[in-house]
Amino acid sequence: MKILVLNGPNLNLLGTREPKIYGRETLADIEADMRSLFPEVEIDFRQSNSEADLITWIGETRGQFDGIIINPAALTHTSLGVCDALKAVADVVPAVEIHLSNTHTREEIRHKSLTAPACVGQIMGFQGFGYTLALRALVNKLKS
Repeated sequence: MKILVLNGPNLNLLGTREPKIYGRETLADIEADMRSLFPEVEIDFRQSNSEADLITWIGETRGQFDGIIINPAALTHTSLGVCDALKAVADVVPAVEIHLSNTHTREEIRHKSLTAPACVGQIMGFQGFGYTLALRALVNKLKS
């Protein structure tokens, strides 16, 4: 099983960026945890501050990946392009949306996700551990 893990804008700053909200784990820490807990899953872990990169990577998943875990970060609330890309592959490459914080407890603009309707599920509020939950959920979904 091969899973693409995508991380959007500013997530390269994890560990130092607003640790009370996002935690002290870095993306490298989160990736290492996922790999150690799921050695049977091939994980391709990527981050970009560019919406275009995320859209391109999603569009290239057909025939390459079994599923996507995506933290679109701020693009969650603004990107129809990321949503459309997820919808375009959803029939063969399901996605789970992940957020480190519970966006419903934050500013009102963060309460609506444009990308969630294109995903099979959404996990939020558990900081880095949410990625592990998302991977477990996606693996379960793909096996069923």
